[in-house]
Amino acid sequence: MSTDVEIKNRRLLTRMSIFAVLMFGFGFALVPLYDVFCDITGLNGKTGDQAIAETVYNIDTERTLTMEFVTSVGDAPIEFRAETAKLSIHPGQYYTVNFYARNLTDRPMVARAIPSVTPGLAAEFLQKTECFCFNEQHFAPGEALSMPMRFVIKPDLPEKFKTVTLAYTFFDNTDSNSN
Repeated sequence: MSTDVEIKNRRLLTRMSIFAVLMFGFGFALVPLYDVFCDITGLNGKTGDQAIAETVYNIDTERTLTMEFVTSVGDAPIEFRAETAKLSIHPGQYYTVNFYARNLTDRPMVARAIPSVTPGLAAEFLQKTECFCFNEQHFAPGEALSMPMRFVIKPDLPEKFKTVTLAYTFFDNTDSNSN
């Protein structure tokens, strides 16, 4: 015959087990929920991962924006920088900026650049026709590359945006490609 304490302990164990399963499920669902949240709100500054065809826009020569290019490296043993850190641009006009990257190791490396835009709501107005971030970059030992990125800011970008920052972080994907 079970005592009241054993019954209470069993109930507590059952509740704690259910709670643990629910917390695991919530943690597992966070990434897709975050992606949906970012799609709805326009936050996170995700840019497209494929080139778009060049479209002719009416260039707004009356308006000048500052476009900033920021670079960093995650776990990649690589030197990485924008050849132009800041650019004054007109919405609707296409520009090309080159980025420099050099493998600092004595072994071949595969790396990938992940972009983000600040403010995040401006990401939908940035269109890239060419970008090194669309594909992995393959580096020979010590090799340096000049990588172009061609873009336009659509002229319907709201007036409140005066500066748009495009940031790239390079990550080493060598190990994930050796399998």
